[in-house]
Amino acid sequence: MSISKEKENQVLRYHFVEKWKVGTIATQLGIHHSVVDRVLAQAGLPKTERSMRPSIIDPYLPFIHETLAQYPKLSAARLYDMVKQRGYPGGASLFRQRISGSVPY
Repeated sequence: MSISKEKENQVLRYHFVEKWKVGTIATQLGIHHSVVDRVLAQAGLPKTERSMRPSIIDPYLPFIHETLAQYPKLSAARLYDMVKQRGYPGGASLFRQRISGSVPY
């Protein structure tokens, strides 16, 4: 996405003068955060890496791995029921995605 010089200047001013974060600038200007990252990178700043947030499934991963190692043909639905009984608060669809490998651990 190409933005005007005026918006580029606003991005730089918000970042350097106002000390706003990338997400705040993007929301204020109605542009994607990657555009803000690109403008800041062109100004000589390194791209900021966003850290992965912990997932609600993380505390259950050891149990999941152990169970799948012992019973590799166990269905995701059955495994979900087992984890749910142990207190997993999430829904079945995200759980199945994580177990299938379509969402990284």
